[in-house]
Parts: sequence; structure tokens; C-alpha cells
Amino acid sequence: MPLMACAQSPAQNNSLLARAPRDWIVDAANNEIAILKDNPVHLRYRMHVVDQRGEQLRDVIETKDGTVARVLARGDKPLTAEESKGERDRLTSLMNSPQDYEKHAKNDASSRKMAVDMIKLMPDAMIYTYTPGQPDAGPGEGEGVVVMDYHPNPKWSPPSTLSEALTGLEGRVWIDAKTHTMVRMQGHIFKGVNFGWGMLAHIYPGGQLALEQTHITGNRWIYLHFTEQITVRALMVKMLNLHTQIDASEFAVLPEALTYQEAIRQLLATP
Repeated sequence: MPLMACAQSPAQNNSLLARAPRDWIVDAANNEIAILKDNPVHLRYRMHVVDQRGEQLRDVIETKDGTVARVLARGDKPLTAEESKGERDRLTSLMNSPQDYEKHAKNDASSRKMAVDMIKLMPDAMIYTYTPGQPDAGPGEGEGVVVMDYHPNPKWSPPSTLSEALTGLEGRVWIDAKTHTMVRMQGHIFKGVNFGWGMLAHIYPGGQLALEQTHITGNRWIYLHFTEQITVRALMVKMLNLHTQIDASEFAVLPEALTYQEAIRQLLATP
């Protein structure tokens, strides 16, 4: 979904802003959780990833069992013949070993559960206020967007170690006024955060997060862009500079849900 300026009449603007800011967040959180938990529309797309392990271009297929992906390039170069053979061998082995794929699927499920748990906390973990000067420019569909700034709620207590990270985060969120879906979020770590009194980890201030989603079809949305730049000290010793950028493109809706083996066959059959 492209970024666009959203021109709304005063009546439309007043109607949108008559709701309490938190109500928009509750709706957006519920919609996001529904997408993560039950996804009836399966996609195939390209994923460009840059992180500590380097740069990769992947061909990704969503299945009813989880996702599978084939690495197409590293850096700005296609795989060598040897690398391509190694990737094909990896996928063939995964296709023939349901036990190995089950481990992969469990990791995916664990990551989704973690995301769902954090999203559930957002309406109460933060205080939301409408951004001055609306309507604002931003991604939108039909009726435009509602834009809000957020900062930690001082009366909120983190229920888990991971959720302590929210106490040092502030930023801005854009919500599609028609579907009540989050289309964009920016976050800034404005203060250091300790995990387990600093014995487990410490997140340093200055980190940045950004997420942008796009509408595919029906109720299906998917991330278009994600960036994370965070400095962490783990176990009081090891310093980690986590810099990740993920961009997705070339989305295609699959006509039917595939098993993971069927998806791997399609990946292997693609030149």
C-alpha cells in the first residue's frame, strides 16, 4: 500500500476523532491477533533480509503447516552452483523428514505466540493521544488513517520479563480508519530497560523500531517493511548490536492451502 496524503472533510475528521484513542488500539490489536492466529489466505512472496548473518533473498510460501522458504541469493549475487545444491539438499531433507519440519513449525508457533502476547498488552501498556494537526499524511485505504502517539503508562505493571521492554518504548502508530488495522508503527527506545534487574539483559536507549503493513485481499494484511536497531547487553557480559531489516514484495495469493511438502516441491520446481 503506497504512502498517500489522506484528505478528509471536517465532519469525517470529527467522527473519527470522537472515539477514545485506546478504542482504536483495541480494535487494531484484535485484528492483528486474528491474522496471526487464523490466516485463511496463504501467500507466496519474496523476502529480502539483512541482519547479523548477512543479506539474503528468499522465496517464501505460506502453508497450512507453517512457512517454508528457499534462499535465492546472498548479498547482491545469486547462489553459486554449490550453494544452490546445498539449498536444494536442505529442502529435500526437510520434505522427507516431518520430524525436522515439526521442530521448525514449533519455533514459528512460539514466535507467533510471543507476538500475540505482546500485542494483547499494547492497549493498557501505553497511553495514546491523537497526533496534532490531523488529518495527517500516511498510508490509508478509503477513509484514510488515524494517527496517534504513544508512551508508557506509568500505572501499568509488566506481567512478564519480556514485556518489561514496553516500559522504555514510545512512538507513533497509524491505523486504517476503514478496517481498523494497523498499517504503520514507529518506536523509539527512550530509556534503558533492565530484564531481571539487569542480570538477564539490558536494552540501551536510542534503539529504533519500524513496521509497515499492506493490504492484500479480504481481511489479509502482511508486513511490507520491518526494521530493528537495538543494542543489548546479555547476561551482564555480551554486547549485541541487533540490526535487522526485512522487506517483502511480489505477493501472490495461493489458490489453495498447501502442505509443507507440496510447497517445497513448488520451490524446488522453480528455476
